[in-house]
Amino acid sequence: MPADLAVMGLGPYGLPLAQAAVAAGIPTIGYATGPEAGSLSPAELRRMLSGGFRAAKDPAELGRVRTAVICAPTPRGADGGLDLSRVEAAARTLAERLRPHTTVILESPVHPGTTEDFLRPLLEKGSGLRAGRDFHLAYSPSRVDPGSRDFTPANTPKVIGGLTPACTESAAAFYGRLTDKVVRARGPREAETVQLLETNFRHVNIALVNEMAVLCHDLGVDLWDVIRCAETKPFGFQAFRPGPGIGGHGVAQDLSGVAGRGLRMVELAQQVNNRMPGYVVQRAAALLNEHGKSARGARVLLLGVTYKADLADQQATPAREIAIRLMELGASISYHDPHIASWNVLDRPVPRADSLYEAAADADLTILVQQHRTYDLQGLSVKAQLLLDTRGATPTGAAHRL
Repeated sequence: MPADLAVMGLGPYGLPLAQAAVAAGIPTIGYATGPEAGSLSPAELRRMLSGGFRAAKDPAELGRVRTAVICAPTPRGADGGLDLSRVEAAARTLAERLRPHTTVILESPVHPGTTEDFLRPLLEKGSGLRAGRDFHLAYSPSRVDPGSRDFTPANTPKVIGGLTPACTESAAAFYGRLTDKVVRARGPREAETVQLLETNFRHVNIALVNEMAVLCHDLGVDLWDVIRCAETKPFGFQAFRPGPGIGGHGVAQDLSGVAGRGLRMVELAQQVNNRMPGYVVQRAAALLNEHGKSARGARVLLLGVTYKADLADQQATPAREIAIRLMELGASISYHDPHIASWNVLDRPVPRADSLYEAAADADLTILVQQHRTYDLQGLSVKAQLLLDTRGATPTGAAHRL
């Protein structure tokens, strides 16, 4: 059966889209744009395959779809900006097979203006077709909450900005098959800037509570209790919680060198959040010292090394920098994570603890880096010699909290 949809990029943005399309009964092919960071459970993969999903290896199949969505990752490059090389490769591959009347949508996180100034010329030059006349072109920010049971593509509104009104309506018709609500932006630049605002909102607010965590520790104030009380306010406040650093695929963008000026608030937020792994290690060393032990030679167990709870994704996880800094201090590191069978840091394997309670009892210090649902934190707080909780997940008084 010919596919209606091609999802280009099967990582954290493309896989959820492909799953939603298959669930909606849309014949879908997936085209990998390189090594993908997304993951599916065996059960999820079986459901997709039984629903008609196919992994396409022949790029010629891209020329037989009605809609193509580019979901290639755009990680931070060496210059600090977004690396668009995978988007470019996907665009060139698609352009050679692009047919008239196809709807092309970009979902990758990009700077405002990328759809019109970067993607459009690639597609037009490679295909000989004109966007807005011969094919539809639009941008839609990916709104994915990995692992969430509450927010799915079906109940998450989709923002769309097309090159022309007809482009917007064509993209809206596609997304209307997947979601309960479609929100039309004025154009692709507005839609791209929605993604920018949403991502930066998260980073800035996490930076605020991370700074508050450091301040409250110095003042002897229980920040977790402060947040618990503050979130009872029904207006003007949204609760964010501190942690050991920000991971994930949503890269904060300060637009330095792109718009002629940067976003100072975002730049400061990045600095604050990037310091958190070092602050965790500072607290760890201080705790060991308070209990008559040195970081050098100490046995330290890291619990949870993924960037988000209950997922196997390690993209930009702060656990890696925490491990490196502890190793630099001379500590002996091991880890436990129910989702990660093996873990390498600086190209060296880190010993994996098989028996969690035994490992916590044996370690001089246990650090909860990620709060997986399977962890019995009450039991761990009893077994561990010292427990540093970076997530505020343990009961009050059961551990040293960030």
